[in-house]
Amino acid sequence: MKKVFTATLAACAISTSAIAQEAPPSPAPTPQVAPLVATVAPPAPALVLPANTELRLTMNQDVTTKGDRWNEGDTFDLTLSHDVRVGDYIVIPQGSRGVGRITWLTNKGAFGKSGKMEIALEYVVVNGRNIPITGEYRQEGEGNTVATVGGVIAAGIFAGFITGKSGLIPQGRELVAHTRDDLPVVLPARAATVAAPVAIQPDPVVPAAQPAAVPAATNDGSAPVVVNF
Repeated sequence: MKKVFTATLAACAISTSAIAQEAPPSPAPTPQVAPLVATVAPPAPALVLPANTELRLTMNQDVTTKGDRWNEGDTFDLTLSHDVRVGDYIVIPQGSRGVGRITWLTNKGAFGKSGKMEIALEYVVVNGRNIPITGEYRQEGEGNTVATVGGVIAAGIFAGFITGKSGLIPQGRELVAHTRDDLPVVLPARAATVAAPVAIQPDPVVPAAQPAAVPAATNDGSAPVVVNF
């Protein structure tokens, strides 16, 4: 009886050993990685610089009826003397180039006839684009009153100067113009914020370290904004 019990134990041990050898090891859990997700900040709101916004421009050169220097159709340059803003944003920066044109000109003549001319302010240049403006002036020589055309009001003391028998608009004189049309303004797009991938592991969960998020770009109004047309 003792021999039979020993043999049975030996057989059970062999069977258990065989089962242990045949059973495959359990695979280690594989961490899952979340996909890279980009979160884009909402677009900045569109603004509009309204038509009839005032601009002040300074003459870069003398324009006169005297001599043969100037003729009808000639253009001359001006410089914007102040920033044009919408709220805190600069839309047309100080120093932008303006362009005017002589639309009519006569030289002084006999019997005290004064030289006369009319000019039109046509556009300012912003980011390589011509922005139409309006502003028309009439200049006459001594004995006549300097006037504006179309109800545009002269800046400073422009309406009071007299230049003699030859009409003259001198270098440095400041003139007023207005934007002709509504001007859409689009603020610079803010930078996208990208979320780093996070390792998802079985319990216990160990959060992976994440780099600091990329801050969205801001515009504090200290520099001219981009103008799209």
